[in-house]
Amino acid sequence: MPLFDRLKLGRKGEAEAAKYLKRKGYRIVERNLRTPIGEIDIVAERGGLLVFVEVKTRRSNQFGEPTEAVDSRKQEKLRRLALYYMKCKGVELPVRFDVIGVWMDGQKRIEHIEGAF
Repeated sequence: MPLFDRLKLGRKGEAEAAKYLKRKGYRIVERNLRTPIGEIDIVAERGGLLVFVEVKTRRSNQFGEPTEAVDSRKQEKLRRLALYYMKCKGVELPVRFDVIGVWMDGQKRIEHIEGAF
């Protein structure tokens, strides 16, 4: 799949994930936040907890489940991004890392793993 199509698919998946989180009572604080060390898909807040969300979108399971793409290397990068974000914003809240898998294979399906790592 060409890069532009992958980016477009990813943005659609992130939009669906944000809508899903809002329906579940989360307040979206940031989306697609670019930092010097990488990008955070979604930062949300609910009940005094800051939630950093990595979103993975797929059209099929040909290359595995979307949530399986968040390997230990990606997890470590997300931890660094969260620390950077909190330091820059002066935020001192408990945090959690979630992963949301979005399937866009004719029907939209969402899998939300709270406290994924």
